[in-house]
Amino acid sequence: MGEKSVQKKKLILETARKVFMEKGFKKVTMKDIVEACGISRGGLYLYFDSTSQIFLEVMKLEREEADDVFSLSIKEDATAADILLLFLMEQKKELLRKNNTLTQAVYEFYFENQPAKKDNMLKKQFDSAVKIIERLIQAGTDTGEFICDDCKGTARNIMFVLEGLKISAQTIGITAEAADREILFILRSLGVQDGDFEEPAWDGGR
Repeated sequence: MGEKSVQKKKLILETARKVFMEKGFKKVTMKDIVEACGISRGGLYLYFDSTSQIFLEVMKLEREEADDVFSLSIKEDATAADILLLFLMEQKKELLRKNNTLTQAVYEFYFENQPAKKDNMLKKQFDSAVKIIERLIQAGTDTGEFICDDCKGTARNIMFVLEGLKISAQTIGITAEAADREILFILRSLGVQDGDFEEPAWDGGR
């Protein structure tokens, strides 16, 4: 694929992401994306066959960008506790975003498509996050930052809590104070004391 085609595809994905954020997944049609991009229908089908195919690519782009931002935020001398706290605070930001989020679209996509287990990108991301958090907790336990007898189980539990919070944010709503309360519970369960939180990483819900 030439540079011009690569840029055209990227433009389509970035534009489609805005459409999905605004309308969710179920209501978006190929026509919506054509109109938003200002291209011909044939021009869109040259790159993508369906809204599902576009959405999967948008999800991949979203994850890559989030990973890049997170990686760049980690200081060279960051401890395991620092990195876990940073991760949790990034999750909190995502929970509290009222707009410009794909969360609703993601759930609609998976409820409608129910992809096979091996093709479920959401599950792959969940399992990958569990492994990363498990290694992080193990590293923190080895250095004495954390107290944990079951790193894998704790990592899995953290991800289930975060997933539940995402659903709550989309259904019953969630406040900064509620998000902070759950983050504090996670950290305390690992033996991290409140006094260990450093400003400005910990904002106390302000």
